[in-house]
Amino acid sequence: MALMLGGGGLIAVNSYASAGEGWLGGETNRTRSTGPTASTIDCPEVANGLPDVPETARPEVDRELATLDSQITEAYQRFVDVKEQVDKDPEFARNSVLEPLKNQRAAGLDRIAVAIGRVAGERPQGLQEMATCTLKADDADDAGAGARGGGQEQQDEGQDQAQEQGQGQNQDQGQGQNQGQGQGQGGGGQAGNGPVAGDFVDIQSVQPNVQNPQQRRGASRGVFSTDCGVNENGKFNPDNVIVAPGVSNGAHHMHDYVGNQANDAFASDDDLANGQTTCRNQGDKSTYYWPVLRAQNGQNENDADADGGGKDQNVGEILTPTEVTLNFVGSPVSKVTAMPRFLRIITGDAKAFVNGNANANASWSCTGFEDRQLKDKYPICPQGSQVVRSFKFQSCWDGQNADSANHRTHVAFADGNGNCPNGFQAIPQLQQRIVYDVPQGTVFAVDSFPEQLHKPITDHGDFINVFDDGLMKDLVSCINEGRTCVNGATGDAPPAGDDAGQAPDAPDTPDAPDAPDEQNEPNEPPAVPDQQDRPTAAPEVKDRPATPPAQPEVKEQPATAPAQQGKPTPAPERPDAPTPASEDVLDTKDAKDTPEPEGAGAKSSAAAPPPEQNGTGTDGANGPETDGPETDGPETDGPEASEPAANEPVANDAGAAQAAEGSLASTGAQLWPSAAGALLLVGGAVLLRTGKRRETAAVGGPSGRRRRS
Repeated sequence: MALMLGGGGLIAVNSYASAGEGWLGGETNRTRSTGPTASTIDCPEVANGLPDVPETARPEVDRELATLDSQITEAYQRFVDVKEQVDKDPEFARNSVLEPLKNQRAAGLDRIAVAIGRVAGERPQGLQEMATCTLKADDADDAGAGARGGGQEQQDEGQDQAQEQGQGQNQDQGQGQNQGQGQGQGGGGQAGNGPVAGDFVDIQSVQPNVQNPQQRRGASRGVFSTDCGVNENGKFNPDNVIVAPGVSNGAHHMHDYVGNQANDAFASDDDLANGQTTCRNQGDKSTYYWPVLRAQNGQNENDADADGGGKDQNVGEILTPTEVTLNFVGSPVSKVTAMPRFLRIITGDAKAFVNGNANANASWSCTGFEDRQLKDKYPICPQGSQVVRSFKFQSCWDGQNADSANHRTHVAFADGNGNCPNGFQAIPQLQQRIVYDVPQGTVFAVDSFPEQLHKPITDHGDFINVFDDGLMKDLVSCINEGRTCVNGATGDAPPAGDDAGQAPDAPDTPDAPDAPDEQNEPNEPPAVPDQQDRPTAAPEVKDRPATPPAQPEVKEQPATAPAQQGKPTPAPERPDAPTPASEDVLDTKDAKDTPEPEGAGAKSSAAAPPPEQNGTGTDGANGPETDGPETDGPETDGPEASEPAANEPVANDAGAAQAAEGSLASTGAQLWPSAAGALLLVGGAVLLRTGKRRETAAVGGPSGRRRRS
């Protein structure tokens, strides 16, 4: 009996402990939430509701828009401070948070109307209607719901399908992994501010949903790759010079930067033109930036008490990408024309959680599974696979403006057939692919505005073209002539019968674009000094302990993944880097015999198990705009159709749960106390039965018992 009781106790304790583990399989100190309640503040996006803003009024309007964002952030903090009272009495939130915020916004909207009227001669009407904000519940089923439109109907259909799929899987997988647990307090990983279990889905349970548009006669099939590193310099700041020029902490979240090193809130076009660049070809001084990805592993950065970091509810260890691929591709229906210098493009919507998905353009996947893309879910990748986030930027330009009042209407997405809207012309499309070595079972999320709760659908990317005129001319020629070019060098043209979305088999093309930038080439300028003298410079990010890579199968990788090193660590040397001091570019013709780069630059998907991978690469929500070929294999993104195939969830609940824990081996290791308890339980039962038999024999056997009865 004692053995049986002890065994049963072991089983019960182990079951309770397993139920308390994190919803990605890691052992974390998370608490349970009580379910969806009012979690965030939902305010109309003023920038999307403004009429045409005169050029001379834009600086003042941009500052007022940034002030409106700051007001929401401050109101959200007040809301968090009184959330217990709000849950008991929603009217309390109206009086203490929403009404004061409405009054602040009304004053700001009036100043915007005055600024526009001063130049245009007439004040815009109806702005005051956007002053009122409401409370929004953090319900995973509502993520991304909202108005649609703006010439992106095809894109939205694909997003809706991905949302329906992720929501369906949320019922089985998210709840099976302790739905709603969070780190610290409340219902979200970042101190109650997200993400939650419903924001994650097992990539193996997602059906392939990437299609490639057909190229037509006259298509521009080339691809131009530029290698600008992975932000080994550790350049971060919470500014956004496109949306909030001249405003410190205009983004309210931290950005990763590659390329131009002069980018902060106060950078002018001249500053960018004269800035240093991490791009291998010094003719590319463009700036490429996106929100950082953080691991919720209990480690804080030095920005834990700074703007854009902890003050804006962004906490955790910043992860450095293992790969950043920047490709420019062509149009499936026509040749492309040069981008104007200082063209500004934003793709995605940093406020999509409350704005709806009209401008959302997030794309999440895992290496080895990039024929399946998620829009409003983070992927749970199996062992040996890495997290991939990607963006496909707008590929149509109005032919006149380098920017617009809402920073969107001067560019557009092509339709499902690859055609630009009337009055727009095709330009090279930027496709970004960013890969991370996230430790198995680690909760992660992008930085966001506080009220956006770190939802994956809020992911976005920013680009300012600062190519010099000669290199831009080479880029356009490369794409229109169907060549493959790396950092400006010319490679071979793709085969004539190559499908639009498939990368040509190009052994000539090295993996250089996917590898970290070589910062120490003899012909490059000195290392970029720290940006501490800038008013908006981010706090220096401390060095972090090394983390083993998630892909031990890749023999080329060193024992320590570069993604987990401290930010100032220089890029690892690559054997394929050109050595002559006169070379600024990498010639693909000479790269045939070049050994494959090691470390983070090596192909991360080499060890990915699934046979389904078809090299289609990452697809953005706006896939039909491009048909250019890709570089080899799953390292680069292939274009996709705007109407992905219906992606009904695969009936694979058991596999999803197992993938969340990592493997059968890890599951068995976690359940050994239950196994030991079962053995004790069985042993006790056997001993009890044996004892009874002996007792029976001692009193005369079964016949004796019958006589006594």
